[in-house]
Amino acid sequence: MSDFPADPIAVVGGTGPQGRGLAYRLARAGHLVVLGSRDAGRAADAAGQLRTLPGVAAPVDGASNEDAARCAAIVLLAVPYQGHAELVASMADVLAGKLIISCVNPLGFDKGGPYGLSVAAGSAAEEAAGLVPSAAVVGAFHHLAAPLLLDPEADLSHEDVLVCGDDAEAKARVLALAADVTGGRAVDAGRLRLAAQLEPLTAVLISVNKRYRTRSGVALTGLSTAAAKEEVA
Repeated sequence: MSDFPADPIAVVGGTGPQGRGLAYRLARAGHLVVLGSRDAGRAADAAGQLRTLPGVAAPVDGASNEDAARCAAIVLLAVPYQGHAELVASMADVLAGKLIISCVNPLGFDKGGPYGLSVAAGSAAEEAAGLVPSAAVVGAFHHLAAPLLLDPEADLSHEDVLVCGDDAEAKARVLALAADVTGGRAVDAGRLRLAAQLEPLTAVLISVNKRYRTRSGVALTGLSTAAAKEEVA
């Protein structure tokens, strides 16, 4: 394994659009990032591309999913739901005791459009928590559009990042990271079980985006910026 900077954030599935977008925004905010992929060479190539984007303020490296997760205390899961359980189970030893951020959306698509899949555990985040019981799993970043995350000119400060989890300390860390990613509000949405409602909401946004040819996000009304910042502090 390469020598990575101390305390990076690992992005498992970091070569996909969502993973690369979140990695870019984290690096712009000054966080060290290691992209993970099943193919370490592909991860290294993706990391090299991110390093050329405007505003990157911290190192971005690439490695296999296992090596990326092994070197980090915080691991962001940005993988398709298909194969999610198998991947997390195969990495359970490496993920043990870490803070896992899940932005996985279990979605299906048919001629009627996108829809949320039924998950036996309740949600992808809860599935990960069941497979790695010693980890602190937090759900976040489900509703941020990958093209906007990767667009250096896109302002995401008007969007809210809804964060759910059962470990208060872990959730506080993710709330702070979420505010770094968008420059806006991070909202404590409650316990991890609410990921079962947050994840399929992405299907609604995809449907709206297709109908109105836009890239919609989530912004809550009736919640002051000051109140949200108190949650992050």
